[in-house]
Amino acid sequence: MCGRYTLFTPASELESRFGVAFGDGFEPSYNCAPGEDLPVVTAEDPDGATRMTWGLTPSWADESFDLINARAETVREKRSFADAYESRRCLVPADGFYEWVDEGGEAGTRPYRVAFEDDRPFAMAGLYERWTPPKPETTQTGLGAFGGGADADGEGRDEDDRVRETFTIVTTEPNDLVADLHHRMAVILAPDEEERWLRGDPEDAAALMDPFPAAEMEAYPVSTRVNAAGTDGPELIEPVGTD
Repeated sequence: MCGRYTLFTPASELESRFGVAFGDGFEPSYNCAPGEDLPVVTAEDPDGATRMTWGLTPSWADESFDLINARAETVREKRSFADAYESRRCLVPADGFYEWVDEGGEAGTRPYRVAFEDDRPFAMAGLYERWTPPKPETTQTGLGAFGGGADADGEGRDEDDRVRETFTIVTTEPNDLVADLHHRMAVILAPDEEERWLRGDPEDAAALMDPFPAAEMEAYPVSTRVNAAGTDGPELIEPVGTD
């Protein structure tokens, strides 16, 4: 699986790499976690990255699904992902991701960071959806029933009416490096594959969901501080000993 990743490459370098603007509000993260609003690149907006919530909910859902990963082997058949796979594929910019290894005994579970040896940014294959939470049924007539959810100032405050954009990361079999850490890894796209993932037909995209070669990648243990979502900072990616 892919449950955490890093994206600390400066915005100017990301813009040069992906050819889209990341906006003045872009902030580096050493611990991107599910539930956070993170930048993705879509074919719908060729000029700028779009912030979406990590954890896909299908458009037809009655409640939030928060699906952070989609298996490459079944993504075309599963109802939760099939529509998005057909027409809403995206790039998820990253410069590394974390996997956890049970090292047994007192050592417990140790996080490892996986990245390219030069820490260059890359794109993970993603899917996205737009979901509008259903309005709750009301059993009592009150001021809100006639005011469209307005507050005392007459301004609408009903967040449930807002369309939510969510995404998931596609995973596949691991390469030789990641196989020592986990039985799945994110689908990493080569730069010359990214356009095909975004705009190619489903058959073309299917051919891209294979493990990225391990030769240029590295994995190393990092602090268990990364275990806590919300913890951030460059110290999280520093190598630590395993003794």
